[in-house]
Amino acid sequence: MNIHPIKAFNDNYIWIIERETEAVVVDPGEAAGVLAYLDQEKLDLTAILLTHNHDDHTGGVAQILAKYSNTPVYGPEETQPLNDHVLAEGDSFELLEEKVKVFDTPGHTEGHISYLFGDALFCGDSLFSAGTGRVFTGDYQAQYDTLQKFRQLNDTVKVYPAHEYTETNLRFAQSIEPTNQAIAEALKEVRKLRAANKPTLPSTIAREKEINLLLQAETLNRFIELRKARDNF
Repeated sequence: MNIHPIKAFNDNYIWIIERETEAVVVDPGEAAGVLAYLDQEKLDLTAILLTHNHDDHTGGVAQILAKYSNTPVYGPEETQPLNDHVLAEGDSFELLEEKVKVFDTPGHTEGHISYLFGDALFCGDSLFSAGTGRVFTGDYQAQYDTLQKFRQLNDTVKVYPAHEYTETNLRFAQSIEPTNQAIAEALKEVRKLRAANKPTLPSTIAREKEINLLLQAETLNRFIELRKARDNF
């Protein structure tokens, strides 16, 4: 299984999961890059997966379906009427010969979900490398609970968020813990990757446990304090 990033907007990644001649697209906020890649690689589109109802994650669906009209769309209740399949916590199904497990991961939006696709986590905006998405719902408890759910996953799980925010998140983390060597080394590595115009993703759950201060937060109050500080960074 190969996982390929399509760059979109200023900092989005649309993930394309491939096995032989078949492909699954995650959170296509725009269509052009997806359609070009599928055509270039001669891939058959098997499914579209949506994590939440923000236009930079769903805006390309209609145009993709105009070309691939029989493609099933999977997503949470909040991405209706785009979905053919409405998903929630505990649902599972098979794509590209891999089991896909669904987790409710609210906080960024009320109905956000994430997909564990084999050993790859597609978490939309509910988890970033060294950070999380903004809590637009105002429900910090929900977002904190989501992070605890991610902490329970195997350390080897690869993390595929939908945005390239790693460098900024690590600069924030370093401002909070300036003597943290894991964060300093990660920031040095990430800066090299970005200077070469390379993605900093995927991460892993193990790596996030080392560098992600919001994931490390042991109490809800500490999480809220860090998240609000990151909002103003």
